Amino acid sequence: MKIFVKIIILVTLFFPLNLASGNPQEKIKLGLLVPLSGEFSDIGKSIVKSTMLALNKINNPLIEIIPKDTESNPNITFNKAKELRDSGVKFVIGPIFNKNLSKLEELNNLIFLSLTNKIVDNPKNIISVGINAGSQLNTIAKFLNDNELKKTILLIPNKNYKKEITKAVKNTKVKTHKVYYYDTDPTKLTKQIEKITKYSQRKQNVKDEIKRLERSDDPNKDKKIKILEKKDTIGKISFDSLIIADFDESLKSITTSLIYTDVSPKKTFFITLNQWFDESLIKETSYQPIYYPSINKENYEEFKNLYYKKFNQYPNQLSFLSYDLVGLIYFLIYKNNWVLDEKIFLKENKFKGKIGIFEIKDKKINHILNFYKIENNNIRKIF
Repeated sequence: MKIFVKIIILVTLFFPLNLASGNPQEKIKLGLLVPLSGEFSDIGKSIVKSTMLALNKINNPLIEIIPKDTESNPNITFNKAKELRDSGVKFVIGPIFNKNLSKLEELNNLIFLSLTNKIVDNPKNIISVGINAGSQLNTIAKFLNDNELKKTILLIPNKNYKKEITKAVKNTKVKTHKVYYYDTDPTKLTKQIEKITKYSQRKQNVKDEIKRLERSDDPNKDKKIKILEKKDTIGKISFDSLIIADFDESLKSITTSLIYTDVSPKKTFFITLNQWFDESLIKETSYQPIYYPSINKENYEEFKNLYYKKFNQYPNQLSFLSYDLVGLIYFLIYKNNWVLDEKIFLKENKFKGKIGIFEIKDKKINHILNFYKIENNNIRKIF
């Protein structure tokens, strides 16, 4: 009850109200490091626009955001960060990509709130605010517990975030029966899934049972054999649910392989990580139902409509996160009597933004997420 009341207080204090009565006398400058040119410029420009929307909502002229173009280059990112430091900035939103964090530890008098969701091996002055694996797995753990699923396997691809997922498993409440690492190469993937699901044995079970019936005196053996001949496999699998730590086409490849090995989402829970309401998943009815943790969908749609109304285009997904992030920083500075220092991220706090609830403790930010089910071309919130 105390936590609930605390969250409500935070919400009441933030966006709905103008906190002008407690404003500082000098401007509070927030840096923004995003790619405004080059391959990822659309993402950067979308983030700039969303932070402007947040500033308009806050309606405090003493808060200023200073954007700098990183060009998605680590060296340029470092130089732009120095420019922000020299102009009096102490907090920086960004960079977006993990590769651009490498040199920023040298600027230890700056705090960077990076939009990356990776938290392993980051410099000490980086606070990752993306929706990290730990936040997602904790949400999945709740779903597993609510449904009394005790034989969950975790499938992790051999990709660059493998270490991130593995560490998150150790640090969260999720309980897994077994963990498997798989190769995303389609020529190798199916054989790996066959092994995990004991497909060959279950397929052989059909042949063995048919032979047994043929030799038996069962009066209904012909009927039973006909039924068996329509089956691909018989026999139980060793898990009741699986978590697939993958995305996009690779996710579709592994679900296809699972269905090929006669593992049905109708009988086994298919769970994955945050998919940001990917429309292509809704259309792929063959591997539905499928479950995953994510941000608040209603608020996300509301933000998209607000953004479209203002800019006549739809935002990048990270824009939604940056919109909330401006509000979060503003609220924490307010609580810290308008003093800008890293202490604001050391205290335990909860903040309810559009994206959901932020949990802040010891310079770490986690998200309390919602949980969704895709079935029959529809997305439904479970909790």
